Amino acid sequence: MLRRAKNWLQAADDSVDVSELDGVRALHLGSITIQSAMRIKDPLALELTYTRAMLCFLLFSNKLQQVLAIGLGGGSLAKYLHAYCPSVQQTVLEINPKIIQVARSQFYLPDNDARLNVIEGDGLRYLADHHEVADVLFIDAFDGNGIPPDFCSQDFFDACANCLRSEGILAINLWGSDKKFDVYLQRIEQSFASKVLVIPTGKPGNIAVFAFKREPADLRLASLRLRAKELERTHKIEFLHFVDTIAEHNPSSSNRLFMASDKASLST
Repeated sequence: MLRRAKNWLQAADDSVDVSELDGVRALHLGSITIQSAMRIKDPLALELTYTRAMLCFLLFSNKLQQVLAIGLGGGSLAKYLHAYCPSVQQTVLEINPKIIQVARSQFYLPDNDARLNVIEGDGLRYLADHHEVADVLFIDAFDGNGIPPDFCSQDFFDACANCLRSEGILAINLWGSDKKFDVYLQRIEQSFASKVLVIPTGKPGNIAVFAFKREPADLRLASLRLRAKELERTHKIEFLHFVDTIAEHNPSSSNRLFMASDKASLST
């Protein structure tokens, strides 16, 4: 998450640092850029808008149970899913053991159990070795310098598609002002046959990108809004707002969203 922090209050390590400001604790990896944030009085809440947007995979299916995440950060998404989505099982790959230590000691990430398995290991190697294992794949791979090159190549996005099951969804966090944003988006579209939706969460801000192995069965806006209302009964996430944002920033009519397989409808 590329947001700037002020007032360093604590340094956990030379390259894994923690700051606090106005009741919000933030994680930094070798720079003042905020990688993860937690409101201390509400540690399970998703403080950053883009993290709430990443949960929009819930709009498209209620059958997604196996989540794979590459990169832990402060563990915001892992904590939230563990607390509020009891049917979800998570595997999280994090290559840096110090990040895991700080996530648990400073950001209240729970210990591993039957529904959460945080593994110290190379996420790229894991993707290469595991095919069709996940219903949802989270990628939030920023470091102090942006997205590492290995996490934005065509081969990487092909590996993401290969690790997902037949109705799987990739949810990846990108930065809107990145000069290569359009290149990354085109690569995702190539790996997922253009079955892609974007959710901008600020200006320029983070952009949550969703890519689908199979087009969702129901892309009618009325259905998505109904699903959003249902989700808002149990989640403090602005799903209805995100549905409107999706409709605004993706091909749509007054009635539904469109993807590549809807070219005939788009042309009429």
